[in-house]
Amino acid sequence: MPILFALLLSVFAIDGDTVIIDGRHVRIANIDAPEIGDYKCEAELRLGLVAKRRMAELLASGTVAMHAGDPASGRLIDRYGRTLATVEVDGRDVGEIMIAEGLARRWNGKRRPWCN
Repeated sequence: MPILFALLLSVFAIDGDTVIIDGRHVRIANIDAPEIGDYKCEAELRLGLVAKRRMAELLASGTVAMHAGDPASGRLIDRYGRTLATVEVDGRDVGEIMIAEGLARRWNGKRRPWCN
């Protein structure tokens, strides 16, 4: 998949799976993180805030590259108009990092509850 941006000027974490890259809302295609706006329980909100902080740390830690499109579906835009993409920092997939740290799940096409 081609790199859409390689050396980015502005990167900001909205939550654990949505970022703003050079003014463009980007949904990280390969993960689902807990919600902080439309959360279903306090535990989801708490984990969502941790995920947002970690995403911000990752984005600030090196050179960010965005690979346009969802590798699973090939779609470029989600139903909310956000760009779908995978994101790397210094060559490491941030989605995979978030999954490994327990702050996100692999996206399977639909949301699953974060509450017990």
